Amino acid sequence: MSEAVHPWVNEYRERLKSGKLPPHSSSHSIEFSTLYQLWHSQLCSRLLDLQSRLLQAKGQSFYTIGSAGHEGNAAVAAALRLTDPAFLHYRSGAFFIERSKQLPGSTPLYDMLLSFCASSDDPISGGRHKVLGSLALNIPPQTSTIASQLPKAVGAAFAVDLAKRLGLDGQWPQDAIVLCSFGDASANHSTAQGAINSTCWAAYQQVPLPVLFVCEDNGLGISTPTPSGWIEQDLAERPALKYFAADSRDLAQTYHVARRAADYVRSKRKPAVLHLSTVRLFGHAGADAEAAYRTKAQIEAELELDPLLSSTAALLTSGDITAEQLLAQLNALVAQVARVAAIASDQPKLTTAAQVMASIAPKRAALPAPKIPAAEARQQLFAFDQHNMGKKQHLAKLLNWALHDVLAQYNNTVVFGEDVGKKGGVYGVTQHLVHAFGSNRVINTLLDEQSILGMAIGLSQQGFISIPEIQFLAYVHNAEDQIRGEAATLPFFSNGQYHNAMVIRIAGLAYQRGFGGHFHNDNSFAVFRDIPGVILFCPSNGYDAALLLRQAVQLAHQQKRLVIFLEPIALYMTRDLATAGDGLWLNDYPLPDTPLPELGAPAVYGDGDELAIISYGNGYYLSRQAEIELAAQGYRIRLLDLRTLVPLHTELVIKALAGCRKVLIVDECRRRGSLSEELFTALHEAKPSHFSVQRLCAEDSFIPLGAAAYAVLPSKQQIVQQALTMLSVSTEQVML
Repeated sequence: MSEAVHPWVNEYRERLKSGKLPPHSSSHSIEFSTLYQLWHSQLCSRLLDLQSRLLQAKGQSFYTIGSAGHEGNAAVAAALRLTDPAFLHYRSGAFFIERSKQLPGSTPLYDMLLSFCASSDDPISGGRHKVLGSLALNIPPQTSTIASQLPKAVGAAFAVDLAKRLGLDGQWPQDAIVLCSFGDASANHSTAQGAINSTCWAAYQQVPLPVLFVCEDNGLGISTPTPSGWIEQDLAERPALKYFAADSRDLAQTYHVARRAADYVRSKRKPAVLHLSTVRLFGHAGADAEAAYRTKAQIEAELELDPLLSSTAALLTSGDITAEQLLAQLNALVAQVARVAAIASDQPKLTTAAQVMASIAPKRAALPAPKIPAAEARQQLFAFDQHNMGKKQHLAKLLNWALHDVLAQYNNTVVFGEDVGKKGGVYGVTQHLVHAFGSNRVINTLLDEQSILGMAIGLSQQGFISIPEIQFLAYVHNAEDQIRGEAATLPFFSNGQYHNAMVIRIAGLAYQRGFGGHFHNDNSFAVFRDIPGVILFCPSNGYDAALLLRQAVQLAHQQKRLVIFLEPIALYMTRDLATAGDGLWLNDYPLPDTPLPELGAPAVYGDGDELAIISYGNGYYLSRQAEIELAAQGYRIRLLDLRTLVPLHTELVIKALAGCRKVLIVDECRRRGSLSEELFTALHEAKPSHFSVQRLCAEDSFIPLGAAAYAVLPSKQQIVQQALTMLSVSTEQVML
C-alpha cells in the first residue's frame, strides 16, 4: 500500500508533465547550480510542511504552521554566512534547510521531522517544542510569533561590534552580521516597532549595528489583511535604516538583492531592512479554515503565485534541466521525506516531568571565577571615594562599590540602562562607573525597556554578562515578555545549548515617602514568581546587597543563570533604624574575598524561640524596628530575612526556624498574589500542623500618592500588635 501524499504533490507532478507553469522573466541572472540548490531547499521545505499535516492526521505531529509560500527565503540564507546569527520567523523552513547545506554532515530533514513529532531526539529542543534552531548553524531557537525576537537580534548586533571594541572573543566572529526575519502582521507589534526605532536611534548616532531585518510580507495576519503598501510606507523612510526590496518568487532577484543588503550591513556596520514579497499558501496553519474569510477566487489566485512554480519555470527556462529530471527529483524527495518521517515519528518522546524540566536550569561544569584585582588596583579604582572607605555606608553606596568590584573582576560585564552613565542612575547606584570603565561598558540607552532587555539577551548570547538596569519595577511590565517569553525560555527550548546569563537590576518596592503613586511605588513582583528557572534576589541592607550582587554575577558566569536583582528604593539611602542619627542601618563593605551566603539561605537575626518573623526588603526593616519594641517588653524574637525570593528554599527556611513554632510573615506586597501565600503554604505542606502561621500584608490596592500610601502598607505598629496577639496565645491553643 503506497504512502499517502498531499494533493499539492500530485498537482505539482501534473504541472511538470503538462508544462503549465508561469512565464519566467527576471532582471537578474543566477548560476544554474545556485538556482537548482535553492529550488531543492524550497521543495524540501514544502514537502516537510505537507508531511507534517499528514502526520498530524495520524496524531504523530503537533505543529502545522508551515513555510508554504515563503520558501524564497532560501535565497536570503544563501546570501549570508554560516557564522551570521539568524533569529528566524517561524515560516523560515527553507532558510534553515539552505543554511544546513553550508555545514557538511547536516541532516535538516530528519532534524525538522523529529521536531514536528516532538521527539526527545530532536537536536535543538529535545522534544519540547517545534522550533527552527541549531547551535551549529548559529540559529537560536524562536518560540514567539509576535516579533519579540527583534529586540534581542538588535542586542546581538550591538554585541558583535562591542566585543570587537573591547577585544573579547564572542560566540560569533567580529565581521558577523545578524539576520532577523518577521512577518508583515508582526511588523505592527510594539515589540517590532520599538526594536526598529531603537536600531535607528543608535545607528543615527553612528553606533555600529550590523543587523539585517527581513520582513516577509504575505499580506495577511491570520485573517486580517495588511493594507496594500503599508509595509513599504512603514519601513522605507526610517532614519539610518537602508531599505531593500525583492519579490521572493524571483529567486535570482531575491538572491542578488539579499547579497547587496548583506554586503551593505557587513561593510558599513549599519542596519538595513529587506522587504520580501511573499504569499501564504494553505492557510495560517492546518486548522485554519481559509474559506471562512477568503473567497475561493482569492485562494485559487494565490495558488498560482506559488514560488515553487516560479523557480521551477526558471530552472526549465535555463535549458540545463528537463521536466522529466525535475519530476524524478520530486518523486525521490517525496519518498525520502516519507521514509524519514516514518523513522522520526517512531523515535522516543519525553515521558516524565524530570525529563521535561531538565533544561530549565541545567547544571553546568563550574567555571573558575576571574581573579580579584590586586589591592593596588582596587585602591586606584576606589580613589574617587577614598574619604568614605572604611566607614559604614548605606545600601546604594555599597551597591555602587560592589558594581565597581564586579566590573573590575569580570571584564565581560556590561552595565546599561537609561541614565546609568554620567548621571549615575536616578538614585546614584551607578555613579563613577563610566569614569572607571568607559562608555563601552557603562552604556546609556534610550527609554525603552523592551530594547534594554533585548540588548541584554543579545549581549549574553555573544558571551557577555549583561547587567541591565530597569529604573522602576512598574516599568518592566511593558517588556516582561523579553524575560518570560524570550530570556527565561531559551535554555528550555534549546535543551540547554543556549543561555541568557544576566543580572537584571530593578529598583522597586514601596515605602517611598510622599513619592510616586503606583508607577514609582510598586509593591508587586508577582510577574517574576511563576517563571521557571529565574532567580530573584532582594537585599534589605548594604552588606547583603554587595554579597548577593556578587553571587548573582557568579551564578550568571558559572551556571549561565538569569538573575533578577530587586533593590528596595526606600532603603537605598536609609541610615537609621530606631532613632534619628543612630546609623544602625549603615554597614561595612564586605571585601571581595568574603564568602558568599548559601544560595537560598535566609539571614537570621536574634535567637529567640517565642516567635519568628519572616520578611524581606522593607518588611524586614520594619520588623527589625518592631523587634526593638518587643524586646523592650521582654520578648525574644527571631527574624528571618529571606533575601532569595525565587525560588523559595523552604528547607533552608525551616532549618532557620528550628525551635520556633509561631511564625508571622510580614509581606509588603498585596495579600492576594504575594510571596506570603507561597511561604504560608510551603510551611504547612512541609510540616503539617507544626507551625502556627499568620500573615501581615499590604492591602489589595494600588499605592496612592503621598502619606495615603501608608494606609495600605504594613507598618511597624501593625507588626508589633500582631506579634503581641500571637505571643499572648499559646501554641497549643492555636493548634486546637
